[in-house]
Amino acid sequence: MTSSTRHRIRRTATWLAIALVLALVFALYTRPGFMVTLIDQLWACF
Repeated sequence: MTSSTRHRIRRTATWLAIALVLALVFALYTRPGFMVTLIDQLWACF
């Protein structure tokens, strides 16, 4: 495997990981219970 092929695979894997994390975060924001808990925890900091 050449260096450019490894670089391309690593870059693709990185972008796929980023897309997966963003999809999971979006999925959490669609759950109202999670949002209420998150806002309560944020409010408790002040």
